[in-house]
Amino acid sequence: MPQLSFPSRKPTRCIPTGVPGLDDILGGGLTAERIYLVEGTPGTGKTTIGLQFLLDGLTRGEKGLYITLSETADELWAVAESHGWSLENTAIFELASSEALDPDAQQSVLHPSEIELGETARGVMAQVEEQRPSRVVFDSLSEMRLLAQNPLRYRRQILGLKQFFSSRECTVLMLDDKTSASDQHLHSIAHGVVSLEQMAQEFGKERRRVNIMKMRGIKFRGGYHDYVLDTGGVRMFPRIVASEHSAAFEPITRSTGCEGLDALLGGGLVAGTNTLFIGPSGVGKTTTVVRCMLTALERGERAFYYLFDEGLGTFFARSASLGMDLRSHQDAGRLTVRHVDPAELSPGEFAQMLRDAVELDRANFIAIDSLNAYLQAMPGEQFLLLQMHELLSYLNQKGVTTTLILGEHGIVGEMSRDVDLSYLADSTVLLRYFEADGKLRRAITVSKSRTTNHALTIHELLLGAGGIEIGEALQGFEGVLTGLPTYKGSTAMMDNPRADD
Repeated sequence: MPQLSFPSRKPTRCIPTGVPGLDDILGGGLTAERIYLVEGTPGTGKTTIGLQFLLDGLTRGEKGLYITLSETADELWAVAESHGWSLENTAIFELASSEALDPDAQQSVLHPSEIELGETARGVMAQVEEQRPSRVVFDSLSEMRLLAQNPLRYRRQILGLKQFFSSRECTVLMLDDKTSASDQHLHSIAHGVVSLEQMAQEFGKERRRVNIMKMRGIKFRGGYHDYVLDTGGVRMFPRIVASEHSAAFEPITRSTGCEGLDALLGGGLVAGTNTLFIGPSGVGKTTTVVRCMLTALERGERAFYYLFDEGLGTFFARSASLGMDLRSHQDAGRLTVRHVDPAELSPGEFAQMLRDAVELDRANFIAIDSLNAYLQAMPGEQFLLLQMHELLSYLNQKGVTTTLILGEHGIVGEMSRDVDLSYLADSTVLLRYFEADGKLRRAITVSKSRTTNHALTIHELLLGAGGIEIGEALQGFEGVLTGLPTYKGSTAMMDNPRADD
């Protein structure tokens, strides 16, 4: 009987893509010497990703070839220069060249129906044989689809190119602009499929996201991940999965800098937990959080404050007027305050900012002010809850002390919120206005704590020198949290409450 023979095969190896964040999503990178499809409508960044892929190869001594069937070499150079790159050592094969447009030439790219698909494929193969590249970008497959004129011929030609590139030890990115939405030939032929999307918003910057639809032999992170296309190229933001980032830390309870607040919280803020401060506008949420943060800074911790609502100048000036100097800590590098515009920021980019603060800058204390504005960056409330759950779990597992501010609508009486995140918080501090002795006053209480034995009493809150001061328990009052209390006791009120926050 004839004996079967099995050809020997080389072990697979992984190569980086050159796109920040994409290798993380892919679990390390791309399997070398395979063909991959990068699809997306015009403007999603396919060309930029292709250039990043080739330029990364150059830094590793791998020769690259860009095959363009639609753009000119000059246009590619312009794209590269806009990002500060040079294509000097990158080979470009341009079908839309002046020779191709010569009226005496046998074919014209202006009339695809008159061009022989085989001649185009042979031209591509000849360039690969001449250049001997390790990395190839083929831009774009929509032109090949037009040349083929029928699905069978198109599929056969792509299969032929796949076999050719594989035999030449090339890793290939094939770009497609999705002009044929129902075309699934490429998905079945390609070793992996990277799908790019761009979504226009009614207001603010457009959103871009990536989805790895298929990747053979790789355990990739599925689902959608935000990315940005900016000067310097494409940067992707892998969706945070908290279970992948567990770390050992000691859950120490640290003082807030205010004895009264420490007593309410059962000792202070605990490392590896998050605390939600809820209340109407101007009641003292930001001032209370800044007091806690300043105490952490004075202990030598590193803090990041993400400011969505207030201007930087107002934030620093108001803190200084209350005797809390933040500038010196900022100048010393212990404090970073970042003003965030939710109309210009994707949720994934913000999550990556926090991740960089923790992993690169070793942040111990993080404040988000406020969640109301952060909500505007999300496509829907349900996504905010899922995103915040993973984000807070990640920060907790890293041992970070996190403070969150959530504003409520209304001044006194019934309050309403944009979203209820209290069940996600480890501790919840509730602030309210109430009226007594003909004055508008503030009250504070802790309604929840998962880690400490917190007080259940309600106290008056005073904003003044040093930030905040906590008064005695409001004994004899009923209905303080509703803003319409009745008084049957003799609790002394503190003097000179501030009218602004």
